[in-house]
Amino acid sequence: MAIFARVIETGGFSTAARDLGVSKSLVSKEVSRLEDRLGVRLLNRTTRRLSLTEAGAAFYEGCQRVLNEAESAKEAVSHLASAPRGQLKVNAPMSFGIMHLGPALPAFLERFPELDVQMVLNDRVVDLIDEGFDVGVRITRMLDSSLIARRLAPNRLVACAAPSYLKKHGTPRRPEELKRHNCLGYSYSKSPGIWEFRSEGTRHKVAVSGRFTANNGDVIQAALLSGFGIAVQPSFIAGDDLRSGRLVRLFEGYQIGEESAVHAVFPANRNLSPKVRVFVDFLVERFGDLPYWDAEIWD
Repeated sequence: MAIFARVIETGGFSTAARDLGVSKSLVSKEVSRLEDRLGVRLLNRTTRRLSLTEAGAAFYEGCQRVLNEAESAKEAVSHLASAPRGQLKVNAPMSFGIMHLGPALPAFLERFPELDVQMVLNDRVVDLIDEGFDVGVRITRMLDSSLIARRLAPNRLVACAAPSYLKKHGTPRRPEELKRHNCLGYSYSKSPGIWEFRSEGTRHKVAVSGRFTANNGDVIQAALLSGFGIAVQPSFIAGDDLRSGRLVRLFEGYQIGEESAVHAVFPANRNLSPKVRVFVDFLVERFGDLPYWDAEIWD
């Protein structure tokens, strides 16, 4: 259709071929193939000039509309690719999204006024590509190899309890003592009934049990603050309560669980869109290796 339109606009096969940077025979062949496909003659050909048939004139009008729309679409994509603009669809875990992404978004949107953000929060495993997300935030150690990941911040775990619980039930000094305590479980953990502690190269795997499990860290946090038990929580959830003294950190000489981090993940693509790039850069700038939620807990 583009070749046919160029033939009409330039007045001949030779001129169209020169404009398109192809041979005259290729232009003639493409127009003939188009006529065969449509089953009508589009051009009257003489040795001196070309003229449109009635069918050709109608088809050329349609070609112009299609080519103009294609050019508009190309310009729209180029416009989106040249600067951060359009809609950014983000997926993130519930607690982290509410506590840390939500408060960050106004500053991000103010910095990039041509961007809109649609954020979907859930704790299930989401296929970014199938569900149409531009970028996701993941808190994990192992990542899908089909995705590109950029580390945003460490994810540190802390065992903690409310002072009221410890006053009533005693403070465990060693991980093995947890067997005598009501331990609150996170049901999405790889091993909810086993807590792992490491100290000076030695691993301690402790079987724990308790009367309450949940698939959301905020719910567990509420139970902790009520003095109901002991839990292992991410510091991005427990940080404020640890600093205020509403919770007490336990086993400070131990690293808890496997090392993991907060990552931004996005589909592998040679042409990373500006809207994804600036969003990830913004989160790296905001969080970093010692994020604000770890202040005064880890130095």
